[in-house]
Amino acid sequence: MTVPLPDSTSIDVGTSADLMFADKLEKRFGGLSAVDGVSFSVREGEIFGLIGPNGAGKTTLFNLITGLTPPTSGRLIFRGENLTGARPHVIAQKGIARTFQNIRLFPNLSALENVMVAQHIHTHSDILSSFFGLPSARREEAFIRKTALDLIDLIHMRDRADEKAKNFSYGDQRRLEIARALALKPQILLLDEPGAGMNSNEKAGLSDFIRQIRDQFKLTIVLIEHHVPLVMGLCDRIAVLNFGQLIALGNPADVQRDPAVIEAYLGE
Repeated sequence: MTVPLPDSTSIDVGTSADLMFADKLEKRFGGLSAVDGVSFSVREGEIFGLIGPNGAGKTTLFNLITGLTPPTSGRLIFRGENLTGARPHVIAQKGIARTFQNIRLFPNLSALENVMVAQHIHTHSDILSSFFGLPSARREEAFIRKTALDLIDLIHMRDRADEKAKNFSYGDQRRLEIARALALKPQILLLDEPGAGMNSNEKAGLSDFIRQIRDQFKLTIVLIEHHVPLVMGLCDRIAVLNFGQLIALGNPADVQRDPAVIEAYLGE
């Protein structure tokens, strides 16, 4: 199945290589269409970029995918299953995790506790088992702690594991939020502006880190990012939104040359 774009390019959706695809997703707020019939696929194992000017509908699209906002119309298909309108915790359990443009850590919990909390979506011990400290609950809690410490090690913050999240720098909070998202054991990870507030050297390190976690955890990654050089150097494919509509999709070189993309960013 192909869906034509305004620039006459097309995308394949529903193929065996697809992990997820959006089928004509739309979100209207009164008379405003924030996402307007957007269709695209994400292939398993790729790093997929989503770019566009401010107000293009990128974060709203992430909210539709993760269940924070119900779509007005359209479908979200993940591994062949229709997840349209599912609650956020259900979508997380299915294997879709995200970070946020505005960081949403628990500020008064430690770095370790922030990561441990995310894992409880996959636990099996009930309240009584935990309350009475039954062996099965203790074993599960020990496993959660070890897994969280491994993720803290991954972001090179082991020496600050017991420090409250609110005391961390903006960049460190970004990395901690990624560690917490990884604790959900996702198959696809959505990163909303992971490079925000970082300098050029930090963004170069971020690219390496994103590739590392993609390979290490066998992830598919979708990211929103305003820093175009980072996206062009990191992503396998890129989709471009403007005023809620998909105006281009393809490899970085083709997207960068697309007249509709140039106009959206620079004006006629």
